[in-house]
Amino acid sequence: MHWHAYTWIGPGDDRGREAERRPDSPEFATSPLPPMRTGDWLVKPASRIAGTFSQVQDATAWLAEQYKAAEGLFLHPDRIGLDERLEQARDLLARGVDVQWGEWLTGGRFITVGVVCCPNRHVRHRCPAVPRRGSGQSMGTS
Repeated sequence: MHWHAYTWIGPGDDRGREAERRPDSPEFATSPLPPMRTGDWLVKPASRIAGTFSQVQDATAWLAEQYKAAEGLFLHPDRIGLDERLEQARDLLARGVDVQWGEWLTGGRFITVGVVCCPNRHVRHRCPAVPRRGSGQSMGTS
């Protein structure tokens, strides 16, 4: 198993455009919006992958970096805290469960940060980093 990381920051109200957040929508692949189901990130183009990790500790280090980069913009104080989030993420990712964090930011923006297990036991999508025949794409790593 490995893990792919994804992030999105944008106007929070845009998340209401649910149709384009579903894989059966024609706009899904080109929409910058995060999917409704975390595992559906795997259907997005490989260019959306912010990192690929073979170790849980590397995936959680990436989550910590994303959190720290956005923390000063949180609209409300985080009642959970980074330490608790990371403890849960280490446990969940090691057991094959995706991790998705979302927070409202100042100015009506929203951030979504996720690490998705691949292969994924909740959705049957192929690995987005494996090149399709004739595509010339390669797997990125962090």
